[in-house]
Amino acid sequence: MNDQPLRLALIIASTRQGRFGAAIGRWAARVAGGRPEFTADVIDLAGLSLPADLSGSAAGARLAGRIGDSDAVLIVTCEYNHGYPASLKLAIDTVREEWAAKPVAFVSYGGVAGGLRAVEQLRQVLAELHAVTLRDTVSFHFPHDHVDPDGRVTDPAVAKAAESAAHTLFDRLTWWGTALRAARAAQPYALAG
Repeated sequence: MNDQPLRLALIIASTRQGRFGAAIGRWAARVAGGRPEFTADVIDLAGLSLPADLSGSAAGARLAGRIGDSDAVLIVTCEYNHGYPASLKLAIDTVREEWAAKPVAFVSYGGVAGGLRAVEQLRQVLAELHAVTLRDTVSFHFPHDHVDPDGRVTDPAVAKAAESAAHTLFDRLTWWGTALRAARAAQPYALAG
């Protein structure tokens, strides 16, 4: 059994000016940092200067390498117009085969739905890439009311619920990350031609 910590790629999806994703990403990174099972690689899509087509680009190759090197992925996503951001779709489609047999979990945020409509769409996209999405999520509804710019949850009730949901999410991500890492090591996952 591999006793090394799981390598977690933590993706902050929003690239919009004035975005709130960085605060939610800081919260998720802080929670992940408190879990000894993980070492986190924070991938902020806003800092990658993604071209319109990443295929064949140096930025695309670096992103694919970081996802390929990971044992598990946590996507922090907002919900824009009942969907997820275009920057995330570009990143997902660029990476492609590196998603195969990797567990993917979500921390979402938004208005009344808390980003959950974006997560449901992402499940469909990632299933096509042979990723394993986790059922358990963390969702922040109206986060501007409960999370400060440093990613600290200011409402004690919201903080307690988010921490509880996060621990369940990371427990599941640990199980899937460990199981799929061992499975990939025993027999590489082959995508059909």
